[in-house]
Amino acid sequence: MKIASLFSGGKDSTYAIHLAQKQGHVVACLLSIHPKSSESHLLHHPNLKWTSLQSQSMRIPQLMINSNSDDTGEELDSLKTILTNAKNNYSIEGVVHGGIKSNFQKNKFENVCRDLGLTVLSPLWGSEPEHYMKDLLDANFKFILTSVTSAGLDDSWLGRQLDYEDLKELKLLAKKYHFNLNFEGGEAESFVVDCPLFSYPIEIIKGEKFWDGYRGRFEILEARLNYDVR
Repeated sequence: MKIASLFSGGKDSTYAIHLAQKQGHVVACLLSIHPKSSESHLLHHPNLKWTSLQSQSMRIPQLMINSNSDDTGEELDSLKTILTNAKNNYSIEGVVHGGIKSNFQKNKFENVCRDLGLTVLSPLWGSEPEHYMKDLLDANFKFILTSVTSAGLDDSWLGRQLDYEDLKELKLLAKKYHFNLNFEGGEAESFVVDCPLFSYPIEIIKGEKFWDGYRGRFEILEARLNYDVR
């Protein structure tokens, strides 16, 4: 089936593309919506502009629009607009997204897609957190954390590329502070810098941490595709 991807550049939406392709689907385009702010309940916020590098590396064209409001209804209007554009321009039949257990997001997306006659694919839905995180690392997905918003996660995690030792530490912290190990509840956001889908990895040349004592973000200031690696 020819599909589009609701794409944020994070581990979940990127891995969902990986699984969809393994299932035989053709991902015709990436759909990215810039939320007005980090207060959005539907959309991913940090470093979204750098998804253009991921699009180039995957050789999948990207459609991007801005949402002018954090209101869920207006964000859904933006979603309907970009899905309609994808349907008209790329003849998509369905949409893949990286939701794991948020019924709120899943139901909203499915309602919009149903109105447009599009099938929704959710290959990560119901994944067990630790197993999923190990699957990511086993599949050679390399990603950094671009925001943290949970007790137990300090500024040392910002900009860090996670590995197996980090996963062991996160498992202990998740148990102690009662957050989701896979960050499904928004405890952290991520950005994929390399994976099997990429022709070239992304090199982050310059970034900056912002920390308020409880939560923070890592802002990518300069990045490029590293053509010397492959």
